Amino acid sequence: MGKAMTNNLLSSSTITGDHVKNAKGEDLGKIEDLMIDTNDGAIQYAVLSFGGIMGLGEKLFAVPFGRLKVDTENKCMILDADKQRLKDAPGFDKDKWPDFSDASFKTTHDAYYK
Repeated sequence: MGKAMTNNLLSSSTITGDHVKNAKGEDLGKIEDLMIDTNDGAIQYAVLSFGGIMGLGEKLFAVPFGRLKVDTENKCMILDADKQRLKDAPGFDKDKWPDFSDASFKTTHDAYYK
């Protein structure tokens, strides 16, 4: 992650593909994509892949970006979430993404991760 870090700025290509771990060091998957609000340029969600084998059966999750912390020392992102809580989180299939601009989507997902 250090290659594109400048005063707390990271390129999207640096974040995409990063592994995500919880505070216990358990692997929670990796960041597949970022959802950016075109009105204000803020990253709203990190799309996290979790589970499955070799990409099969993998579930995607939209995690509010503010819930992630950068761990520059270990070159990963940290999500303060139990592994089981993530397994039970509302997710979606890689071939059928939700409407991230839908107000009910934001309400449901943001509340789940609070």
